[in-house]
Amino acid sequence: MKKNLVSMSAMVLGACALAFGQAPPAAAPAAPKAAAPAVPATRIAIINIQQAIINTQEGKKAAGELQAKFTPRKTALEKRQADIQAMQDQLRKGGATMSDAAKEKIMRDMDSMNKSLQRDGDDLNSDVELENGKLMQELGGKLMSILDTYAAQNGYAVVLDVSNQQSPVFWADASCVITVDIVKLYDQQHPVSAAAKPPAAKPPAAPARPPAPPATKKQ
Repeated sequence: MKKNLVSMSAMVLGACALAFGQAPPAAAPAAPKAAAPAVPATRIAIINIQQAIINTQEGKKAAGELQAKFTPRKTALEKRQADIQAMQDQLRKGGATMSDAAKEKIMRDMDSMNKSLQRDGDDLNSDVELENGKLMQELGGKLMSILDTYAAQNGYAVVLDVSNQQSPVFWADASCVITVDIVKLYDQQHPVSAAAKPPAAKPPAAPARPPAPPATKKQ
């Protein structure tokens, strides 16, 4: 009987979403052909692929490595954004007593700094997207292989991925959800040494794209 494995959505490592903006979905790795099912394929399962990848030991390790790699750049961008905000406050509070030349200089500096910040933020975003794409191919491919075998052995005719918010699945019995089972199987087949495991920590939220400061009228 032909099996239908719903296409894998993009890997989103929440713990490493450090760029100014969210990375777009990447193409899903093709699932390898599975062996003949051990039982008739008549069941339906639900999985959150993104959550599964993030919760594997390799996923957590990769998230920690990406965070360590990109956090310094993110922190530097946030410092520059704070500097721009400080200049804006200076202009707002002291504009009435500044000369026109002084106000013009601050406004020119703010404009130049904003353009540079936006450009560097876009570069950071692109770099994070590239790294996420590589991890998607590496970890996602291995997880799909495990999922394919698991579905065949347990008689699943369809596996639905609910990672995407546009998923048509509105409700499913808890017994249909196989995310935890797949994570356990992944960790068994691809163990991470204790020394390489990152310390448990709550993944940081992805920062929003920095807003452009409001235009300041010349006095």
